[in-house]
Amino acid sequence: MRTSRAMARAARAARVCVETGMAKKVTEWKNACNLVGVNVLFLGTGTSHGVPMIGCSCIVCRSDDPRDNRLRPSILLRGDDGVTVLVDTTPDLRQQCLRHEIAHVDAVVYTHAHADHILGFDELRRFNILSKRAMPVYGDPATLDGLQRTFGYAFDPDAPRGGGVPQTTLVPIDGPFVIGALSFRPLTVYHGGAPVLGFRIGRFAYLTDCNRVPDETVSQLDDLDVLVLDALRHRPHPTHFSLNEAVELAGRIGAGRTYFTHMCHDLGHAVTCAALPAGMTLAYDGLQFACS
Repeated sequence: MRTSRAMARAARAARVCVETGMAKKVTEWKNACNLVGVNVLFLGTGTSHGVPMIGCSCIVCRSDDPRDNRLRPSILLRGDDGVTVLVDTTPDLRQQCLRHEIAHVDAVVYTHAHADHILGFDELRRFNILSKRAMPVYGDPATLDGLQRTFGYAFDPDAPRGGGVPQTTLVPIDGPFVIGALSFRPLTVYHGGAPVLGFRIGRFAYLTDCNRVPDETVSQLDDLDVLVLDALRHRPHPTHFSLNEAVELAGRIGAGRTYFTHMCHDLGHAVTCAALPAGMTLAYDGLQFACS
């Protein structure tokens, strides 16, 4: 068990980590948050188009608020043992890693195989070089099959190897699993009619790309410190929660704090957050926090 002194240090670390944003150095996150259960860094909080969108001159796409600049959706998790896990590999992965000085990843966990969540897969080559090992890649069978079809060259033993290919070890998700000090509970949510994975790690849960969370999954989301939930826009959408739908579900779940992610350019950060209920806010690229 942790001593009271260690717990006090952990509490101070958590306060340092909460909502420090992109202006803080990455080393502060790494050093100050090393005594708590899971440390979370948002690499991207945007929809599949990103924000700003190509060819759009709306007020959010032209915003000078850095919180309105959203890369494709991904988070980085770090356990109190230093093990670092990337959730999804977006088309912006290289930019995300350069922005946050990420030079080491121990494993990748996938939510599903849509383009905005997997197209950075080839960037794993660099982590192979840095770590001198294959990258463990976790996903449900449908996701791993999607990776192998999309990136066939990386899995074909007869394919030309010029330029290098990602070296991975595929690990099917068929129940709870552990990576270092991080214990993952996979959660089924629905992205339109397609089942995809969310994850609960301790008292933190990450549910991106969904418009329905079945009751059996809601029942596994009790006693959360932090919930991250899809909230695309104000208008209804066939495969994503609208903001009002996400707020209603977040109220049912009752986490200590809820961050919304996967936002399109309909939701300006400042004006949207000002209208949200207490304890709920939009996430933003570079947001960092820690929880047990």
